[in-house]
Amino acid sequence: MTLTLATQPVAASPSAGPAGAAPEPAHAAPVAAARDAVVPQDVVALAAPDISVTNVQAHLTQFNSIATSNGGNRRAGSAGYTASVAYVKSRLQAAGYTVTVQRCTSCTYPSNNVIAEWPGGPADQVVMFGAHLDGVSAGPGINDNASGSSTLLENALVLAQQNPTMTKRVRFAWWTDEEQGLNGSRFYVNSLSATQRGYIKGYYNFDMVGSVNGGYFINRVTSTTAAPLKAYWDSLGLQPEENVEGQGRSDDYPFQQAGIPTSGYAAGASARKTSAQAAKWGGTANAAYDPCYHRSCDTTANISATVLNRSADGVAYAIWQLAVSDGAPGNDFSVAVSPTSGSVARGSSRTATVTTATTSGSPQAVALSASGMPSGVTVTFSPSSVTSGGSSTMTVSASASAATGAFTITVTGTGSQTRTATYALTVTGTGGCAGGQLIVNGGFENGSSPWTASSGVITSSSGQPARTGTWKAWLGGYGSTRTETLAQTVTLPAGCTASTLSFWLHIDTAETTSSTAYDRLTVRAGSTTLATWSNLNAAPGYVQRSVNVGAYAGQTVSLTFTGTEDASLQTSFVIDDVTLQAS
Repeated sequence: MTLTLATQPVAASPSAGPAGAAPEPAHAAPVAAARDAVVPQDVVALAAPDISVTNVQAHLTQFNSIATSNGGNRRAGSAGYTASVAYVKSRLQAAGYTVTVQRCTSCTYPSNNVIAEWPGGPADQVVMFGAHLDGVSAGPGINDNASGSSTLLENALVLAQQNPTMTKRVRFAWWTDEEQGLNGSRFYVNSLSATQRGYIKGYYNFDMVGSVNGGYFINRVTSTTAAPLKAYWDSLGLQPEENVEGQGRSDDYPFQQAGIPTSGYAAGASARKTSAQAAKWGGTANAAYDPCYHRSCDTTANISATVLNRSADGVAYAIWQLAVSDGAPGNDFSVAVSPTSGSVARGSSRTATVTTATTSGSPQAVALSASGMPSGVTVTFSPSSVTSGGSSTMTVSASASAATGAFTITVTGTGSQTRTATYALTVTGTGGCAGGQLIVNGGFENGSSPWTASSGVITSSSGQPARTGTWKAWLGGYGSTRTETLAQTVTLPAGCTASTLSFWLHIDTAETTSSTAYDRLTVRAGSTTLATWSNLNAAPGYVQRSVNVGAYAGQTVSLTFTGTEDASLQTSFVIDDVTLQAS
């Protein structure tokens, strides 16, 4: 599809910033070429509005006052956090949003996510913008992360005020319990069905976007998803870089793990600005991007108005490019499959229903097709073409020699637009289980392959001994907010319904509580949690742990160990001698 980035006016009236701050720059015409998945060629995007940095700073002042009135912080579950939720909710409701407050019951500090969706655009085409609303207990958390929260709040208010014609749904989210391990956003992602996750075409995260010695960083900067964010900063000549410091450390990570495309802005945390970065961006070389990261001095004084303004305007540019058009909506439709998944044995078939709906304009003819089938599997539709609003029966047939495993079939509806839905197919064999050990390099003695892991997780460090040999996987042990992962993808043979994942686990902790799980190790198969251990399970030496994975027989699945620590007192999760016995 050919796509077009609309240009913004070169001259715009800058909003006045605080005394001594650089004036808010006018929008500039992007110099980037057209990018995929931004705006369809038959839709012209309106120029994005200028977001007043003064208004964003007013939200920061409110969050600072909330912290001051509630013990000096806005930590998840605290009175300061509850008041922050109330402030965001009240401003959104006054602007006309229907606000959903989602209780995160599995969070370290049970508390609420805030979700608000602007009602225009097709419900199955969603672009989502999120920021964590909580801070640490050490201070008011203004750059981390009232800056991201305020940037999104002002963008949401401007979108409601302008009320443009929408080509996609825009959903905003403010997350709780990020500082304890991305718990609020993970709870939200896990609460979505596979179909609901498929509706989200991109998630954009904004964490620390006003750092006083800031840089200009973009998550997955070269990706298609990042294109509109990068196009705006490119238009200002900023030469943004990859957000290496923030990888896996903020709320885009649970979305990324669930297969949803992600990007976002960041201005940097405790890492130090290089001389090359200072030369092109200004600021102080060899000093932290945010010298008050997780400290009491993270107040409204700890903000660069220029960096904050460029972030806020870049968000607006992305929203308008991704989801706003300048005319009445044309003919459009949606496609869905029910159920969204199914299993078929070799030599048999099963059916599902494909439904279509007219989302704007008039009904139209929609031709149905499928792709992504493995060898020996065919998909047919009856009828093969419907008028939007109609339905068709999809039949999935597997031959006697069809490839077994888990596959994603894409169902495509082609009319004036192209719309898709996915169907998760599992093909099983007709025989029994051949058995065998499926994990490769379970003792980590042969390098890292085929494991994928966070940097430094697979190690021979003497700080924690291996159970056997000299290598093991060590997640955590830092005593600061951190998330690390270890994963291997395996294919369980069809019929092996009693398969068991086993590993030896040593948990060492400096936590003194006997009742609160501050640090956790979570084991997942795909997006499903199999088991969780915490600092409460600490014990001398290694203990063998086992979980049944027979439910994944006939499927290819990623087995992932995720270790999360909160802001203080280390907990080490040390893993060795991993096996998966198929039976």
